[in-house]
Amino acid sequence: QVELVESGGGLAQPGGSLRLSCVASGSMFSINALGWYRQAPGKQREFVAATTRTGGIQYTDSVKGRFTISRDNAEDTHAVDTVYLQMNDLKPEDTAVYYCVAAFTIATMLDSGSWGEGTQVIVSS
Repeated sequence: QVELVESGGGLAQPGGSLRLSCVASGSMFSINALGWYRQAPGKQREFVAATTRTGGIQYTDSVKGRFTISRDNAEDTHAVDTVYLQMNDLKPEDTAVYYCVAAFTIATMLDSGSWGEGTQVIVSS
């Protein structure tokens, strides 16, 4: 069982910045990938970014150059990991609920991952 707790959402103006955080705890021994999905109103969930324990990183094209994902691994116990999403140059189309996701691989995040409850990001002037 993996527990994910997100924080850091809110309201930002276009061109502004927000930083999301997610603390992952529990049975982390099987978790290699940590990352973020988002879901805008009326749309399907969309992959945003993810990182692996070995340093692999992926971004969806629409956020490349604007968003940065990073991760703190608990080296000793792997009991608690923290993943961050620094979002710069925000655009109205970034408005969505952002979900932290933990999985064995990046490819299995959507279908087999553990999901947090989500944090709302609104980009509006």
